[in-house]
Amino acid sequence: MYLLDSNVFIEAKQRYYGLDFSPGFWQWLERSFRDGLLASIDRIGQELKERNDELTAWAKNHGHLFLPVDAATQASFQKLSAWAMDPFLPYSREARFTFMAKGDYQLVAYAHAHRCTVITHEKSEPQARKTIKIPDACGALGVDCADLFAVIRETNARFILA
Repeated sequence: MYLLDSNVFIEAKQRYYGLDFSPGFWQWLERSFRDGLLASIDRIGQELKERNDELTAWAKNHGHLFLPVDAATQASFQKLSAWAMDPFLPYSREARFTFMAKGDYQLVAYAHAHRCTVITHEKSEPQARKTIKIPDACGALGVDCADLFAVIRETNARFILA
């Protein structure tokens, strides 16, 4: 299963799959959820609902796409926290705590616990001090990470004009 980061929804809506001109993309998300191919987690849904735009309304109407974090994820939280707090990593104290307070932390932990692939537009920056990027956290736990376009191609999704 693929788990989507909030930036996948946000960038799709703002740039190349606007809700007003590319309904096929959003229908593909719904169908892929029903087929057990992709989802996201509650915390990501909350981030989208805080935006106060048309994506907020979409997220509220598609709450079923956002899975609750469960007991299986607890052990992964511990592993991810231990990695993020490793004093030999270059991250600042603020970066560590900011990461653990965001949906990114929960997303990576859930993916680890359930053997999912995280879909994000973030790029790895292992030497960054001010931020922990999802691909670096995924790499630390052995979680696969990809971008949206790889998933679209892998699943043979087609958004064709009627």
